Amino acid sequence: MNEIASIDHFNLWSFDLNLLVAFDALMRERSVTKAAARLKIQQPAMSHNLGTLRLLTNDELFVRVGAVMSPTPRALALAAPVRQILEQAQRALMTREVFCPEIEQRTFSIGFSSELEVLLMPSLTARIQDRAPHVKLLARPVQPEQVHRALDDADIDIAIGCFQKGGLRYRHSMLFEQSLMCCFNSRLLDLPAPIDRSSYLAQRHALVSQNASIRGCLDTALRAANVELDVVMAAPEFLTLLGAAMEAPVLVTLPARIIRRYAPLFGLATSPIPLDLDVMPISMVWAAHADQDPASEWLRDQFRPALAEIEAGMELK
Repeated sequence: MNEIASIDHFNLWSFDLNLLVAFDALMRERSVTKAAARLKIQQPAMSHNLGTLRLLTNDELFVRVGAVMSPTPRALALAAPVRQILEQAQRALMTREVFCPEIEQRTFSIGFSSELEVLLMPSLTARIQDRAPHVKLLARPVQPEQVHRALDDADIDIAIGCFQKGGLRYRHSMLFEQSLMCCFNSRLLDLPAPIDRSSYLAQRHALVSQNASIRGCLDTALRAANVELDVVMAAPEFLTLLGAAMEAPVLVTLPARIIRRYAPLFGLATSPIPLDLDVMPISMVWAAHADQDPASEWLRDQFRPALAEIEAGMELK
C-alpha cells in the first residue's frame, strides 16, 4: 500500500505532534522540571503534556522512582520510533537541498520578451553546457501581461525581459538598463552619422511590436517624449526588421545591444537615436517560492556572467 495513502490524516490532525517532542525530552531528562527547561517552557505546561500523553497512550509512561522519572515498558518501546520520527522531521525541515550542476539532469524553462532570447540564449547555452552538461534550456516567448501567470502555473522557471515587479508572490532583479540605437541601409538612405533629430524624425520607421499597436514597444516612450514617428512597418521579431532595413528605405530603432551585435551582420549602418526616450530596463522575475531553491539560485547566477561575456565580445569587434 502507498505509504502516504495509509496515513490517517484525521487522527494526526487531532494529535498535537509537539507531544512527541515533549515525550523525547522526558526520555532524555527523566525529569519533568529538566524536560521543561530543555524545551524552554514552564513546568506546569510540561506536566500537562505528560498528562495528555498518558491519556492518549493509556499508560503511565513515566513513574517516579526516587529522584527520577523512570520510563515504563510502553515508554521504552515508543522511545526509538519517536526519536526516529523527530530526526527525520528535523532533516526534512532543516537540511537544504543541494544542487550539483555537474551531475544535475533537468530542463529549465526560461520566458523571454522580444529580442532577449536571441541576445542571451547563445551565450547562456555555451556557459551552462560548460558547467552543467546534462542541463537543458527551453526558451519560451512571454508577453508582459502573461509573465506572472506563467510563473504561477510553473510554465516557466524564470522570466527575462521588460517586466513589472508584480505582487508579493514574485521576486524581481534588474539585469541592465536599456538604451536605443537605429540602423539603416546606407545605399537606400543618405543620412548623416550620427543622425540628427530632424533627419531622424523625417524618415519612415520600422519598430518592434508585440501587440496591436504599430508603434509597439515604444508607444509609451514616444508619447511621453511628445514625438510622432511615421511608422510604416512593425513586426514582433527584430530579425524581420533588420531584413526590412536591408531591402527598404526605412530606419529601424532597436535596443542598442541588438543593433551593435547584429546590424553589422546585415551590412547596415548604425547610429545613436537623437531622442531621449525613457524605456524599461531588462529584469529577471521569478516566483517567491523559488527564491531559496538552490537550482533557481544557480540559474539566476548564470545570466549576469553570460551578459558580461556578450558585452566583452561586442567590445572586441
